Amino acid sequence: MLANEMDVSRTRYRIDPATPADLDAMVRMLGELFSIERDFQVDPAAQRRGLELLLANPTRAALLVARPEGGGPAIGMATGQLVVSTAEGAPSLWVEDLIVGAQARGCGVGRALLAALLDWARAGGATRAQLLADAGNAPATAFYDHVGWQPTNMIARRMRLDS
Repeated sequence: MLANEMDVSRTRYRIDPATPADLDAMVRMLGELFSIERDFQVDPAAQRRGLELLLANPTRAALLVARPEGGGPAIGMATGQLVVSTAEGAPSLWVEDLIVGAQARGCGVGRALLAALLDWARAGGATRAQLLADAGNAPATAFYDHVGWQPTNMIARRMRLDS
């Protein structure tokens, strides 16, 4: 179900569940993502720990990668987690990360990753999906608008618990 095939620039790509062998590529992609998001810092050790925690909980978290069908390192990734929504009375998907390497942007890889993540969430009973996008990341907000995500009236807040 998660192995959707697609054509991208005359090369076939697959969306697959991530494995521990994908961690290095995923950490690099998260470094690229977090370098443009003002609320987060690039910390490869922390990003690896987070990915390992998600991989260890496959019933509540999905880590997906896009890779050339013939093999090779991941060129895109998406992560999501199921949380319980009291508003929905059902699970809800929290999209944690979505990034596509520069060489594959604009070719449908991000859309395919997001679609596979939404399929995984629906299979887990989710009735809603949500995400945060950095307000200064115009390409990301334009992408989410383009694929049908709606802005909300909610304002994100956070508090550090480890300081």
